[in-house]
Formats: sequence, C-alpha cells, structure tokens
Amino acid sequence: MSAVHSVVDSPIGELTLVGQDGALSGVYFPGHRRRPDQQSFGIRDASAFASAARQLAEYFAGDRQSFQLDLSPRANAFQRKVWALLTEIPHGQTRTYGELADALGDPGLARAVGAANGQNPLSIIVPCHRVVGSTGRLTGYAGGLQRKAFLLDLETPADARSARLF
Repeated sequence: MSAVHSVVDSPIGELTLVGQDGALSGVYFPGHRRRPDQQSFGIRDASAFASAARQLAEYFAGDRQSFQLDLSPRANAFQRKVWALLTEIPHGQTRTYGELADALGDPGLARAVGAANGQNPLSIIVPCHRVVGSTGRLTGYAGGLQRKAFLLDLETPADARSARLF
C-alpha cells in the first residue's frame, strides 16, 4: 500500500498525519522544520488514522497522557533508542539531553541525543517536546518554541501552573 495522509485540527495548528498500512510514520505541523516534501505524503484520506486523530483530541482535552498507536518511523538504530527513551518520559515531566545520554550509558552522547531528538518525525506522539536544555531552558523544537511551551504547559498539572503565578 502507498502512503496516505490525513489532516486534523489542534490547538496548535493543523497536524498532518502520515503513514501507510495503518501505521503512523509522521506527525507534522505547518512550518515544521525538516518536514518532508508534501508529495511523499501520498493521497489525502480524511478517514485515515482515525485512532490517532481521536487520541490526539483526547490529549489536547487533557484526557490522555500517552498514545497506543502502530508506529513506523524511518530511523536508524540510535534514533530508535533515543525515541524509545522519549516515550518513557512521564507526562508533565521533562528530561535534559544529558539525562537521556546518561540513560543510554554515555554522558558524551548529549549532542547525538539532541540530533536524534530533532529528527523525531512523530511530534507529540513520541514526546520530544519533553526534552529541555541542561539549565531547564526550552531549546529547539521542529514545531517552534511556542508550540513546545504550549505542550509543556498543557501537561503541567493545574496546581503547579497556579503556583508559578505567585
């Protein structure tokens, strides 16, 4: 089967869901850095990825903290390891590139972890937005730092958000 895509609305703009054979291989924002050529997305099918669209809507409504979807991103072995670690970062928490490198067994891999994080094609689903710089500052995000801040704020418990105001 060839590639197919669907477009869903979200509070941070339209999300283009891409994949084939029912498995999701990409979630892209408008203006997404490293967004593949639209031609590679295949035909548009509004009914494709209905489960992903539903789970994303639940996430944005605050009713979902993780995703259960068939995924098939193109990746090398190192990227797969990094992306697997991303899925282990709990909802509402962050990790630094260095912490992920430590988890891989080599603190010297922080830059490589950052590069793999930046290549993640499954934004939100594989939560690369939960990775921050060593000082806790927000750093690069393919969808832009405003979207990253929005997603992190969405995942912050209400009591923690109100505590930041004072």
